[in-house]
Amino acid sequence: MSPEKSVWTPANVVTCVRIAFIPVFMVVALAAEVSANAPFAVAAFLIYLTLSLTDKVDGYLARSRNEITDFGKFLDPIADKLLVFSALLLLLNDGYVTVWMVFIILVREFLVSALRMVAASSGEVIAADGLGKAKTAVTMVSLCGYYLSFALAAIRFNDGGLIALLSWALMVAAVVLTVVSGAQYFWNARHVVFK
Repeated sequence: MSPEKSVWTPANVVTCVRIAFIPVFMVVALAAEVSANAPFAVAAFLIYLTLSLTDKVDGYLARSRNEITDFGKFLDPIADKLLVFSALLLLLNDGYVTVWMVFIILVREFLVSALRMVAASSGEVIAADGLGKAKTAVTMVSLCGYYLSFALAAIRFNDGGLIALLSWALMVAAVVLTVVSGAQYFWNARHVVFK
């Protein structure tokens, strides 16, 4: 009998570190807002950008080292969702995104997660598809754009208005992709839903 593999692969460690730093990002972002402090605003952007990029790092490490684990499959999507919703809730609090945007994204994540659980109970795996990955990428770029605009405004490089506008447009695109990709998941898994 082969020894059981450890879940503490480099990829899973990166994912855990990403989750651990989400509250750090939130505290720094709130400090930037409350104090209008430029170093905090720049730090919030850099932390969020780094955390967003580590999503690609842990995936690359898992695949290149052939260390894809069930723990990683479970934890990585949770890290993505926590990262997205931490930023969305802060932006919602300040009025940069609407309640409806956050609600649509949240409902889609709950529904797709429930669908995956039902499929898993039948022995099926519903992997992320192209539209789902595009939705995540557009959302992350939009959120990074918002925090870049805040950092630029804080250091008075410019007012960040154009970048904030582009970030808003990307967020609208992310919401559209959220709805379309969610519908596609359910259409492709209709045999599971209506079994």
